[in-house]
Amino acid sequence: MSDDPEHRARTSAEHGYVLDDQAGFLLRKAYQRNATIFAEVVSGGLTATQFSVLYRLAEDGPLSQNLLGRSVAMDGATTKGVVDRLIGRGLLRTDPDPTDRRRHLVSLTAEGVTLVNTAVEQAKEVTARTLDPLSASERRTFLKLLARLS
Repeated sequence: MSDDPEHRARTSAEHGYVLDDQAGFLLRKAYQRNATIFAEVVSGGLTATQFSVLYRLAEDGPLSQNLLGRSVAMDGATTKGVVDRLIGRGLLRTDPDPTDRRRHLVSLTAEGVTLVNTAVEQAKEVTARTLDPLSASERRTFLKLLARLS
């Protein structure tokens, strides 16, 4: 980095911005902690994103790909990629919507149901381990605040 003042980045004292105090930075670090724990705990080679898709379908039943993506906060391209990978693994299938032949519904296969039933207990452990540094009261507050932000 240059010592030339015109080419030097300003310090946090100069502009009042501290990276370690920024919501997005802290959320990303917390997400990374959760993702690492998820990879250690959950079997079946699932990512947290894939698990959320499988679990949403277990909760709600067959959904259009569009509605599925919106219900788990994913854009269309990401949803398509996740669904395609899970179909390729034999965990999901698509069938024509009986009420609208232009649309297809995404649903769990029997193998998908089995994997969700196994992974859900592991996912609960992931949440517990992610929130382990917090007291019970802090956990409730933290989850309420995250829900408000989302």
